[in-house]
Amino acid sequence: MSDLLTAVSIMFIVAGPFLLVADRYDLPTVPLLVLAGIVTGFGFDAFGIDEALTLELAQYGIALLVFSFGVEIDISAVRTVLVDSELAALAQILVVGSLGVGFGVILGVPPEEALFLGVAAALSSTLVGTALLQTEIEMNLVRGRLARSIHFSQDLLAILLVLGLSAGTLAVGPIATLVGYGFALLVGAVLVNRYLFDVIGRLAGDSDELMILGVVSLLAVFVGAAEFAGISLAVGAFAAGLAVRHDPVEHLGLFNGLASIKDFFVAIFFLTIGALVVLPFVELGWSESVEKLVLVAGLVFLTTVVKPAVTTIILIYRGYEARSATLASFSSDQVSEFALIIAIEALLLGLLTQSVFDAIILAAAVTMVTSSLTQRYDERIYRSLADRGVITGRHGKIDEWSDVSAHLFDHVVIVGYGRHGRKLVETCEALEQPYVVVENDPLRRELVTEECDAFVFGDAMERYTWEKANVKDAKLVVSTVDSEPVSRRVLSFGSQSDVILQASDQPTAFDLLDDGALYVSVPNLLAGKQLTHQIRALLDDDVSPAELRSEQLQEIENQPDVPHHHL
Repeated sequence: MSDLLTAVSIMFIVAGPFLLVADRYDLPTVPLLVLAGIVTGFGFDAFGIDEALTLELAQYGIALLVFSFGVEIDISAVRTVLVDSELAALAQILVVGSLGVGFGVILGVPPEEALFLGVAAALSSTLVGTALLQTEIEMNLVRGRLARSIHFSQDLLAILLVLGLSAGTLAVGPIATLVGYGFALLVGAVLVNRYLFDVIGRLAGDSDELMILGVVSLLAVFVGAAEFAGISLAVGAFAAGLAVRHDPVEHLGLFNGLASIKDFFVAIFFLTIGALVVLPFVELGWSESVEKLVLVAGLVFLTTVVKPAVTTIILIYRGYEARSATLASFSSDQVSEFALIIAIEALLLGLLTQSVFDAIILAAAVTMVTSSLTQRYDERIYRSLADRGVITGRHGKIDEWSDVSAHLFDHVVIVGYGRHGRKLVETCEALEQPYVVVENDPLRRELVTEECDAFVFGDAMERYTWEKANVKDAKLVVSTVDSEPVSRRVLSFGSQSDVILQASDQPTAFDLLDDGALYVSVPNLLAGKQLTHQIRALLDDDVSPAELRSEQLQEIENQPDVPHHHL
């Protein structure tokens, strides 16, 4: 226990300055946490902390992160793109995995160990991929849904691999037994989620602390059951996450508490990855270092270049626009934490040599660093590739999902079918004003189809979407999306139509007005003015408290009931 406390203390003492630098200079935290982990590794050596403890810490850290993945799974969110994402995930595994195995064999790695190289190259990190795309997921953008669905499909396969590996043998009987135990845990999780979780909520009442305690108890039960059954802790943790999976709004305090716990173990995860890195030319001889660097370079290339390329090709083939396909594929350009669990299990079972394990760890560290940079500059990378003709898209999904007359003119283009978009549609229909709605959220497609006369289901950042909406003949373009990139893109098309945009703050609003917008709505500013007006009316006795309350209730009841989807 003292070694464990020492290890954790060293981690956070070292990580502190790195995180301060990241915050001070607005740098991505992942590269600095991995770098801090490498420094931590030297600290471990100085204090005599062996690799076995680091591996154990990594296993528990990854297991608790897997728990958070299970909590956040929203089946309804991924169902709309599940078939396409499953094809992309399968292509990654078959194509990239096979190339990884073949590459290892060519370099002289035994085939049974090369299989783990294929797994490392094929599987992508849910933690890194979806965390970096969190904004896109929260905004329900297609690429965010695709990314989450691809990771979900791969995670399920990874769990099967972990269960099979737990058997420690290739015999069918033991593997089938452990897969059965794992399946029983997942079924139990679904039953707990359906019949027991709400009971825990009622017993906890309004106490977030009791609710968190109940959830931690569930986690302990499932992890204990996994350990008793002889299967990986990660499987038990994932099952526990499924048992807790619920609407965050119903248990906001619980999910905020779990988010804090997740942030803690995210830091642990990246620090342990860095601590497990064995640097070539520092701890190894020249010949061994060159061999390892070649192996790592190949894994990194397959993960950061080949895998996104395969994903992009598949998604474009399925009819997605080039931008959505490319940006979604960037979520897969790293080694998965599940691949690391598999590699650790294989190392402990003697199925993987230390040299190949070290190469997988180093490749994981490198790709997690490069992935954070890829996500930061994803638009620039995509535009550069598109402008050079490297990526050319298809428009099958837009054509299939859209319904708009090619002869529409003098109409209003409404971007986004949220609450404001729906009000605008109602206004246009009341005035008999032709309009077309541009929407990109798969979960709103059915609603748009049912309620709108004309619509284009496509990415507002892509030119074809605007061509489909016949923007050149539009009277007015109104964006209800609070996204500066979307607003800039709308203005960049140089349409003769008047443009009304939305911004989150006044400086952005002024910039958009200077760039040609007719009007820019700032919801926070408008809400503040409305609140000031209501308070003044109350203080001046122009309205009584009862009347103000009644007006507010009536206003809320009259708001369109647009579904809001949580993750």
